[in-house]
Amino acid sequence: MFAPFSLNIRGRLYEYCRPAVMGIINATPDSFFAGSRSSTENEIALRVESMLSAGVDMLDLGAYSSRPGAEDVDESEECRRLETGMKVIRGIDSEIPVSVDTFRSNVAKKAVCEMGADIVNDISGGDLDPDMWDTIAALKVPYVLMHMRGTPSTMQSLTDYDDVTADVIKDLSEKLRRLHYMGVSDVIVDPGFGFSKTTEQNFEMMRNLQLFSDALEAPVLVGISRKSMITKSLGISTAEALPGTIALNTIALTRGASILRVHDAAEAVAAVRIYELSTL
Repeated sequence: MFAPFSLNIRGRLYEYCRPAVMGIINATPDSFFAGSRSSTENEIALRVESMLSAGVDMLDLGAYSSRPGAEDVDESEECRRLETGMKVIRGIDSEIPVSVDTFRSNVAKKAVCEMGADIVNDISGGDLDPDMWDTIAALKVPYVLMHMRGTPSTMQSLTDYDDVTADVIKDLSEKLRRLHYMGVSDVIVDPGFGFSKTTEQNFEMMRNLQLFSDALEAPVLVGISRKSMITKSLGISTAEALPGTIALNTIALTRGASILRVHDAAEAVAAVRIYELSTL
């Protein structure tokens, strides 16, 4: 069951009384879903306007593809892409909360201090940059703490768990405690569907999703949009994965998801609305 939550963003309290939809903006040429790639300012603008008109609650801007086999992007190029994306977003809407998807502390700092980002979404949960948590604590911004083992290129060889749900909750719980000790109060947890988990493990976590919010007492972000747990299970392409994504997002809502991170905004907003009506 959904639990209302709030985020302190630049001194303003944003209260969420229903599940939130986070629209994905990929300022990259190689993200795993071709339909989400937006390299030019015009492409980014069209995607942002579409997301906003659909009614998303926040945006997530990324400039480094985490799909296995993606080419490495150096820090300066990541910043250049993010700066382009943030300029477009803020030119369209100066108020909507924007999360920046990066595991680099220097990039996070520049995005927040110089580009206007509000939230940091770290796929590595602080493991790939030892300075990330100190940076988050100093910036005083909400932080998305995701579970992953290894790096995007090695993660799928690191799927040996005793109990995937219990092990992931334990890892997130320990990190959450350390972050709170450092003064980071607004933490969103992400189980990391598709990151260092097999298809079977992804579905096991989905079955147990309510345990994450119950055990961690934090908003839970679910990012399963068009991922391989859908395409491999149904034998379809990423382009064909929207119906499966809608179904899985709806299941996540019934099991306590606080935020849906999605490529397809209108469909996710509709799923949230139907969920709301069914729980009145």
